[in-house]
Amino acid sequence: MSLFITFEGPEGAGKSTQIKRLAARLEAANVSFIPTREPGGTLLGTRIRSVVLQDVELEVHPLAEFLLYSASRAQLVADVIRPALQSGEVVICDRYADSSAAYQGAGRGLNPRFVADVTWEATGGLRPHITVLLDLDPEVGLKRAAVRGQPDRLESADLGFHQRVRQAFLDIAAAEPERFLVLDGQRSEDELEADIWAAISATLTALGKVTTPDH
Repeated sequence: MSLFITFEGPEGAGKSTQIKRLAARLEAANVSFIPTREPGGTLLGTRIRSVVLQDVELEVHPLAEFLLYSASRAQLVADVIRPALQSGEVVICDRYADSSAAYQGAGRGLNPRFVADVTWEATGGLRPHITVLLDLDPEVGLKRAAVRGQPDRLESADLGFHQRVRQAFLDIAAAEPERFLVLDGQRSEDELEADIWAAISATLTALGKVTTPDH
């Protein structure tokens, strides 16, 4: 059986680190998986990523930004995620639809119903089985992100924007507790890795993908 895992969180929450650690755990357990990200994961998605994130001097209207993200998502679902899940694979995606609800909906102020409707069309209603939300105070996260170098378009937004994004993530998680694993992003990387693997290995065991959960 397939398993669709997404990682979400504010800027600097540590998603990339924990995805790498989860990948290492899966490899050690001999579980095949497909890693991908948003925006990106396809040729179209990679080109869109360069526009909506890297090209910070380009003026992009919030609606245009959301539609570009949605175009990337539609391509990724059609070309990568859905085919992999239909083949029984484990898919790990760095950001997915919840990011649009948080960043373009709450952050940019787009109509939540509109965001949800377009997202449904872009994904065909495909939802993750497990979403790991690494929660972090935006001020802490932005300081972490600044260490990486030149801020991208989203990182460059004001603190109020990032506070709205964080709260939106928490609200989404509260509405769907059966899907979300919410963790404090200020905890140590080792502690976070252990909690994430405990939850995911238990699910993999239930699906018959690993024999016993390795904590």
